Amino acid sequence: MSSLIFVQLLLLLGLRVIDTTTETWKHCTDLVPLDLLSFVLEKDTSKLVPGVDMRQAGGVRGVHLSSPHTSMSFPSSQLLVDCNLFPTEFSIVVTLKVTRIALKRNEYIFTIVEPGHVKKSEEDNKGDILKRKERDITAQEKDGKKKESRNKSNEEHGGIILGLRFSRKCLHFLFKGQGGAVEHWVFRGTRLADNLWHTLVLTVNGQHVKLTVDCSSPLQIVPSRPFPLDLNIQGSRFHIGSRGRWKGLFSGLLRQLVLVPGSDATHQICPSSNPQLSALSVPPLLLDLPVTERKEGGHIAPYETEQRVSVGLERPCSQLLQGQLWFNPLRKGLYLCDGTLWTPVLEDHKRLDYVLEHQVLTTSSETHDVEVFQIPGIGLMAAMAHRSTVSGSAVYLWTDTGFQLYQNFTTQKALAWRHFTMGKKIFLVVSNSGEGPDKHTNKESEMDFSVIYKWSKRRKRFVHFQTLQTHCARDWEAFKINQQTYLAVANHRLGDSNHTIDSVIYKWNRLTKSFEVHQRLPTSGAYDWEFFTVGPYHFLVVANAFDGVTTSVDSVIYVWVNGNFLVFQKIKTFCATDWEMFKIGSRVFLVVANGHRLQGNGPSRYAINSTIYELDMIGQLFVRFQDIVTYSAVDWEFFSLGEEHFLVVANSFNGESYSLNSILYRWQGYEGFVPVHWLPTIGCSDWEFFSSQGESYLIYSSAKVPLSKVFKLKTY
Repeated sequence: MSSLIFVQLLLLLGLRVIDTTTETWKHCTDLVPLDLLSFVLEKDTSKLVPGVDMRQAGGVRGVHLSSPHTSMSFPSSQLLVDCNLFPTEFSIVVTLKVTRIALKRNEYIFTIVEPGHVKKSEEDNKGDILKRKERDITAQEKDGKKKESRNKSNEEHGGIILGLRFSRKCLHFLFKGQGGAVEHWVFRGTRLADNLWHTLVLTVNGQHVKLTVDCSSPLQIVPSRPFPLDLNIQGSRFHIGSRGRWKGLFSGLLRQLVLVPGSDATHQICPSSNPQLSALSVPPLLLDLPVTERKEGGHIAPYETEQRVSVGLERPCSQLLQGQLWFNPLRKGLYLCDGTLWTPVLEDHKRLDYVLEHQVLTTSSETHDVEVFQIPGIGLMAAMAHRSTVSGSAVYLWTDTGFQLYQNFTTQKALAWRHFTMGKKIFLVVSNSGEGPDKHTNKESEMDFSVIYKWSKRRKRFVHFQTLQTHCARDWEAFKINQQTYLAVANHRLGDSNHTIDSVIYKWNRLTKSFEVHQRLPTSGAYDWEFFTVGPYHFLVVANAFDGVTTSVDSVIYVWVNGNFLVFQKIKTFCATDWEMFKIGSRVFLVVANGHRLQGNGPSRYAINSTIYELDMIGQLFVRFQDIVTYSAVDWEFFSLGEEHFLVVANSFNGESYSLNSILYRWQGYEGFVPVHWLPTIGCSDWEFFSSQGESYLIYSSAKVPLSKVFKLKTY
């Protein structure tokens, strides 16, 4: 009995020991970005630390290491406070410049070294300084080294817990793995040793690791084993530009070295107007030399008398930094050091009111589409396709208080407007889908008539110009090829059930001064046309919505060849209602709005993916880039503000309600588009972006209630 009690007591003590141990081992998470380079350079801001000299290349400053001095090393506990385990998710941001190095040479950007290896490293350094000779290796020793290499032994990597090193063509991320063996993940083909500045972001996140170089498309690897959850850094030391030894000393220039625990730092510095020098935190000592001006007498003002601006994370303001400006890229603010505190000069405000409701525009009926355009000498206008055949549609003029009614039009259940120009002449074309003049007398004709209007400078009104026969036209697209003007109509259906019909391309005839049929293209419940140009090639893509049985149909991209459109690519869509083409840098994208899934008499699914496709220049086709869940999406609108890019979707119905959020997405580079704002809408049918007097706006139309809303985009 007593022995059983003794065993239970041991178990209880063991459990308590285990609990205490788990409380002691803490991960380094939820920390602010840690500027490793500033930490060693700013111990004394009046001079450079030993073993370091400052150099300039291409007008940009960096530090060069002349030796693996102890000043470039510090205990990890000084920076990673109260945590014994390295973060499991993190980013490393590095800006460097490396000249061409030896083919087999490996150099370290930074390392974290075991505590027992520090003294050994110092002794090795003394020996390395006195003698830098290579040892003769016998055949037996070579075989031994091969075995050590396969096992990734600690001896080969000199007690490294974690480190970043590179060779001429590769970047290596090293860390202590299972059983104490040092593993390394290799990014091949990086070619950083090209005598140019580069900014790297290495991101470790769960099972994946990626490397982004100069904000370009990332290199990603999926290792066989994930980054360890229990990487012990207790008692270890950081070494900047080395592993604490002469061998592997970094020979290039370092400008930025930041550890970002628990976060992907890519979106904090990308996209950038200068991606090779994207800055998250740059030490003040490495500020670029300012442009000097000649004073009277021809003397040049010394650098020390010029104002300096540091870029990076928050640092103490002291007498040594008095009068210095500091720009914080996270807060997007400019501050001046008064010797004690940082005083705001220009400060970014929090974007809580990023999108503000600017105007609620009451319309004569529900609205299916908005087209915003400019009339020289008159101003900004918006043509709205109203559902009502009694009140018709209207054009509104933008004023200081918002849009005001300008002109009414007689329309038949209008679905879309399109503005276009030919020379100095301005036109509008409307898609009518309701009963035309012949439907009451001749039901077999099933004809609608869409109308082109021309702007009259004398009357300052749009006047009737030409009538074209259409079939429940959902959209018009106007475009020019080789100085010829074309119009494409999306014929949705003939009658109530025939959706497999031709849509028509019209061409402007300069002799008859009218649009005439140029080409017919077979479509299935066509909803939208989108024209775009890539280099010398012209494309036209149709959104096919329904073939009479299912919404799972092919939408088709056509390419212009010898005066006609030919099939370029087919993409499976689900009640496609809109295509939007946009470019980010040199990349070309197409995004489709998928309405719902329907097969025969089965139920409809409204919460489905809409998809962004990217043009693969090598494969010469559009490939899937990103899926976004939408709710009976009927429109996408792309726009840019400064260097930021956005997409807003018109969510119209979720299966139960028309009152739901339409979502604004922001471009985040590798992550694609991420949601940033949720805008309450009712039966949203269309979004349009426009600018006026330096301000930016979004307007949406509702197909369910007689109102439209204008939102003002607050930018700082």
